[in-house]
Amino acid sequence: MSDPAKVRRHAERVRELVASVVRSQIKDPRLGMITITDARITADLRDATVFYTVLGDTAAQAGTAAALESAKGMLRSTVGKALGLRHSPTLTFVLDDVQDQVKHIDDLLAQARNADAEVQRLAARAEYAGEPQPYRLEEDEDADVDADEARDDSDADETPPRGGDPR
Repeated sequence: MSDPAKVRRHAERVRELVASVVRSQIKDPRLGMITITDARITADLRDATVFYTVLGDTAAQAGTAAALESAKGMLRSTVGKALGLRHSPTLTFVLDDVQDQVKHIDDLLAQARNADAEVQRLAARAEYAGEPQPYRLEEDEDADVDADEARDDSDADETPPRGGDPR
């Protein structure tokens, strides 16, 4: 197995080489406005995955994918010669849909902001369910003492329950 730093250097070199060849040597009319965003290579340096983005609609993306697929042999030989490895890595091209994911996340964040604003708006108009002053005050204690005394007087008048000990 290779050193991870060496693998990273080779991956960066693959990205640079593919970008250079796509810009200067591929003359396919199907090739759209392409940007090579990243390249990853396996630890055994046999397989490389190249990520790219295309400016345009799905037709431009499909055309660029076909152009890259047809130029894969030339790109692989160029990368293999430049890297000086015993085996040229196979190239796999993957459409990098980061921009679509970013747009989706931005939409989700906007929805969350709107929901938070709605909750804040509802909270501003909210009122407490109970009394405005839920705690007892000193003047209330005097009235409660009188009510407790009246209750104690009424309890003395009651008869004990049947069938049990009158204790």
